[in-house]
Amino acid sequence: MNEERDKIVDIEIEDEMRKSYIDYAMSVIVGRALPDVRDGLKPVHRRILYAMNELSLVPEKGYRKSATVVGDVLGKYHPHGDTAVYDSLVKMAQDFSIRYPLVDGHGNFGSIDGDSAAAMRYTEAKMQKLALEMLKDIDKETVNFVPNYDERLKEPSVLPARYPNLLVNGSNGIAVGMATSIPPHNLREVIDAVIELIENPDATVEDIMEHIKGPDFPTGAIGMGKSFIKQAYKTGRGKITVRSKADIKELPNGKHRIVVSEIPYQVNKSRMIERIAELVKEKRVEGITDIRDESNRNGIRVVIEVKRDVNPNIVLNNLYKHSQMQDVYSIIMLALVNGEPKVLDLRSMLVHYLNHQKDVVTKRTEYELRKAKEREHILKGLLIALDNIDRVIEIIRGSDTGAVAKEKLMEEFSLTDIQSQAILDMRLQRLTGLERGKIENEFNELMESIKYYESILASEEKLLEIIKEEITLIRDKYGDDRRTEITESEDEINIKDTIEDEEVTITLTHHGYIKRIPMDTYKSQRRGGKGISSMTTRDEDFVESIITAANHDRIIFLTNRGRMYRMNVYEIPQSSRIAKGTNIINLLPLEKGEKVNSFLTVRDVADTSYLVMCTKKGIIKKTMISEFRKSKRNGLIAISLREDDELINAKITDGDTNFILVTKEGLAICFDEKQVRDMGRSAMGVRGIRLNEGDEVVSMEIADTSKELLVISENGYGKRTHIKDYRIQSRGGKGVKSYKISEKTGRVVGAKVVEEDEEIMIINSDGTLIRISVNQISILSKVTSGVRVMKTSENTVVAALAKIAQNTADELEETEEE
Repeated sequence: MNEERDKIVDIEIEDEMRKSYIDYAMSVIVGRALPDVRDGLKPVHRRILYAMNELSLVPEKGYRKSATVVGDVLGKYHPHGDTAVYDSLVKMAQDFSIRYPLVDGHGNFGSIDGDSAAAMRYTEAKMQKLALEMLKDIDKETVNFVPNYDERLKEPSVLPARYPNLLVNGSNGIAVGMATSIPPHNLREVIDAVIELIENPDATVEDIMEHIKGPDFPTGAIGMGKSFIKQAYKTGRGKITVRSKADIKELPNGKHRIVVSEIPYQVNKSRMIERIAELVKEKRVEGITDIRDESNRNGIRVVIEVKRDVNPNIVLNNLYKHSQMQDVYSIIMLALVNGEPKVLDLRSMLVHYLNHQKDVVTKRTEYELRKAKEREHILKGLLIALDNIDRVIEIIRGSDTGAVAKEKLMEEFSLTDIQSQAILDMRLQRLTGLERGKIENEFNELMESIKYYESILASEEKLLEIIKEEITLIRDKYGDDRRTEITESEDEINIKDTIEDEEVTITLTHHGYIKRIPMDTYKSQRRGGKGISSMTTRDEDFVESIITAANHDRIIFLTNRGRMYRMNVYEIPQSSRIAKGTNIINLLPLEKGEKVNSFLTVRDVADTSYLVMCTKKGIIKKTMISEFRKSKRNGLIAISLREDDELINAKITDGDTNFILVTKEGLAICFDEKQVRDMGRSAMGVRGIRLNEGDEVVSMEIADTSKELLVISENGYGKRTHIKDYRIQSRGGKGVKSYKISEKTGRVVGAKVVEEDEEIMIINSDGTLIRISVNQISILSKVTSGVRVMKTSENTVVAALAKIAQNTADELEETEEE
C-alpha cells in the first residue's frame, strides 16, 4: 500500500489543464489546420496527393472512384472522418475554390452556388498535371518520411513542391487560437518573384511586388487597395476589398442592364442573388425591376434590369455597398515553419520556399550522385571481367557453386562482392563487342554525370541556376494570365460624380415616406389650377413637407424630438411622380415615435453660420452650424424640448437677419436675430412669441423687407403682404394680426417669404400638387383673407407649401390652365 502511495504524484490541476490544452492546440495546429510553409499543404491535402500518387492516378491514366482515394487515405495515413477527407479532395478539384486545381474530378463536384458534391461512391478523380510537380522527385529521397499513425507505413512529412504552392493556391484554416487566410496568387507572377529572389538575394517586398501585383482569385473580380495589399505583404496581415466585375449596358428602349460576370472569391452566387432580392424588397436598393441568373458552364452571368429613369451607376454602387457583390478578404499569412506557427511577410515566405528547394535539389543531387557511383562501381567490375573474359569463364566453369565462383573472382581480380555478383549475373550477350562498347559509353557518361553532380554540390550558384531553370519550365508550361484586376482602393463609394447636379423636389409624407423627383417632372400652371398628382399615398396618409434642392446638396433632417441627422440629397431614392417613395426609417435610424418634420439643404455653408430653430410652442434657439459638423449616423441633439413641445422649422443664417414667426391663428411677430443669443447644441432656447391658448407656430421665416410674406390657409386661400408692413418688435411679444381667418379660409397652414418672380408648390392632403407663379397671387394688407390659390374638395385641405429656387423657376415651361 505504501509503494502505491509512493507512485502518486501531486499535480496542480491548473498546470495539468494548461499542459493538456497546449498539447491539444499544437496537435490541431500542426496536424490538421495550418499549412507548411514549404509545400503550402495541410496534412490531409498532402496525404491525398501522396495516396493518389501511390495508386498511380496520374493524368495519363483513367479515373478511379473517389471512395478508393478516401479509403486509401483513411486506412494508411489520415485517422479522421471520411467526410473531412472527401471535402478536401472536392475542394482541390473545384476551379472556383482553388486557383490551380490539383485534382481532376469527374462527376458532380459541387458548384459556386453552394451545391454539394455527389457522394464519393459516384464521383471519380485523378491528379492534374500540375499536381505531379508537387510530387516530382519524391522517390529520390528529396524529403523526409515519417511513420504513419500506426507505424506500419511511412509517409512524407512534406512534398518536394517544385513550385510555390502556398502562395499560388493559398490556404484557409482555423486552428486553436489562431487562423490562416492566405489568398491565391498568379503562378507566373509568383515564379517570377522567386527568380527575382534568386538573382537578387537582397530583394525587398517592394522589389517582389514588381512581379506579384496582388492576389489572383480563381473567380477573378477586382481587387481594390494597393496600399492595403502592400501592408499585408510587409506585415503578414491586412485586407483587400474584392468587387464584382459588372458592365452597364444600354438597351434600345432606353433602359439599362447591369451584367455581372465575375464575383468575389468564396462568395456563394445563389445567396448573393437572394440578398440582392431582399434589398430590393426592403427598398434599401431602389430601381431594380428584375434579377436573372444566366450563368452556365462558360462562366458567370447575372443580369440586373434597372428602371428607365434610374441611374444604373447609383444602383450598382448601392449593390456594392449593401451586398456581397463587394466583399473584404482578410489576409493572415500564417504558416508552419519547422513545426511552429509564424506570421510571415511575403519575402519570408519566398525565402522559406527557396530554402526548401535548395534542400530538395541538394538531396536529389546527392541521391543521383550516389546511384551514379554505385553504377560506376558495377561497370568497373564488368569492364575488368570483359578485359579478362577467358579467365573469368574458366573460374566460373571450374567452381562448384556460385558462391565459390564469386569468392574466386573477388580474390583474383580484387573485386567487391557487388562487382562479383554483377559479373555472375551478366548475360552472355554482353560479351559481344557491341555490348562492350555500350558499357564503355555508359561508364564514360556516368563519369561525366558524377562530375556534374559534384559540381552542383560544390556551388550554390549552380544549385540556384538549376532551381531557376526548372521553375521557369513550370512557369512556361502552366502559367496563365491574371484573372483578378488590381486597382487603387476606394475608402468610400463615391457616387457624387456619377450623377448630375440637377434640381430636385423632395417630398415627405405624414407617415414618413420620402422621395426625390427631378424638377422637370412638373410644368408651371396658372393660378387656380387643379394641379397634377405628385404621388400615390395610402388613404390615411398625406404629403406633409416638400423642399427643393440639388442632387449634390447636403440635407439636415430635424425631428420632432430635436435630433439632427445629415444625408446627401442623392442618397434619397429617386422615384417616379406618382410613386409612394421610401419610408424614411430605412434611411435614418429614427427611434419609436420619432418623426422628421423639418429638413433643409446645406451647401457651402460657413462654420460661422447659425442654425436657428423654432418650436410649435414659440421657442427659438440659435446655434453655430460648426456644432453639427460631426453629426453621425445616430444623430445629434439639436435642441432640448419640453414634453409637450416639438420642433417645427429651422433656418441657416449669418447672424444678422430678422425673423418672422406666423401662427395657426394668423398672428405674426417680426424681431431681430440679435435678440437671440448663441447657445450650445443641447440648450433649450428662448421664447420667440407668446401664444394664446390653443395656438401654435406654423412657420418661421427670414424677414427680408424687400420681399413679401405669402400666407396659405387650409382651404386653399392665400395672399402676399409686404414684409416692410411688419414692424420690428421685441422678441417674446404676442405679435400682430397677419391673416383674417374665417370658416371659408380655414386656419393658416404655412407661410413663406417670396419675391415677385418666384414660384411655389402647394400640396393638399390627397397628394395633389400645384405649381404656380407668385405674381399670380395678389398683394394685400395684413388683415385680409386673400384669393383662392388652389381648389380643395370637401375632404381635402392644403397640407404643405414650398418655394421653388429662382434658377429653377426661370427654366420652367408655362402651360395652359387645366
